Amino acid sequence: MSRESPSHRCFVVEDRGRGKDAIWTRIGSAWPHKDGKGFNVQLAALPASGGRIVLREFTEEDGREEAASVGGRQGAKEQ
Repeated sequence: MSRESPSHRCFVVEDRGRGKDAIWTRIGSAWPHKDGKGFNVQLAALPASGGRIVLREFTEEDGREEAASVGGRQGAKEQ
């Protein structure tokens, strides 16, 4: 798998019924094949509930959120 950043993030989406927001849980990342015809998907978890798996394009905003999240976890460990 490429050492480059993933192009997509993988989520399991669980619908909660009419009028309620679905629950999105990040479960992994995906990298495009060199020929552009598929993806390598790396999952850290599998959906037990039967929800659908959704791949969303990784954006600059996602990168900022992830960096802030990692920084927050590292700061908590240092205390």
